[in-house]
Parts: sequence; structure tokens; C-alpha cells
Amino acid sequence: MPEITDEEMDTMIPMARHYSVVILREGPEYGSPEAKPIIWEHGRRNFALRAAGALAVVMPVEDATDVCGVGIFDRSVEETAALMSDDPGVQAGVFTFDVHPARGFPGDSLPT
Repeated sequence: MPEITDEEMDTMIPMARHYSVVILREGPEYGSPEAKPIIWEHGRRNFALRAAGALAVVMPVEDATDVCGVGIFDRSVEETAALMSDDPGVQAGVFTFDVHPARGFPGDSLPT
């Protein structure tokens, strides 16, 4: 692992920007027979939000907990909550969500 100096830290920390992190959870209708097509449309909407630049990272969670996904939005907490409230899965009760303020570094990305 490379060594990071205090000077490098002092240079990088002010570059952090504000983002919003969404934790998506199972809602009361998650296991219902109607959920599958609603989840599909939720996914389609996520692709549209990514294409529009609002949703920087979307990650479905694949374990046996009630957490369904994590998203990082390039929007304020209030704007992100409004976007999530319009999600078809949230409106149908398939998902619930929490929004958290966070900071990150522009240019960070997932490895390819």
C-alpha cells in the first residue's frame, strides 16, 4: 500500500464534495407477487437517473439482510429524498429508504 503524507492529506481533504447516500431496504410489499415488475421499473428508473447524472453509483446488495441496495447521489439530501419518494418501488411499498449526507472525492470510481 502506498504511503500518504500529511501534505497529501491536506491537499485532498478540501477537495471532498457533498453527496447523498441512499440505503434501500425491503418494504412491506417486497415479497408480494406484484413486486417483480415493480422492481424492474425501479431498475429502469435507476438507469435513467444515472444517465441524467443524478445517481453516480448504484449497487444492489446481494446478502440475506433487508438491505436491497446502496446509491450515491450527486444531489442534496432533500433533492435525493424527493427523487426517492417518486420511485415506483417506494410508492408501491416494495422498498423503503434512508438518505444520509456524505462526502466523497470527485473522480472516485469503481474498479473495472
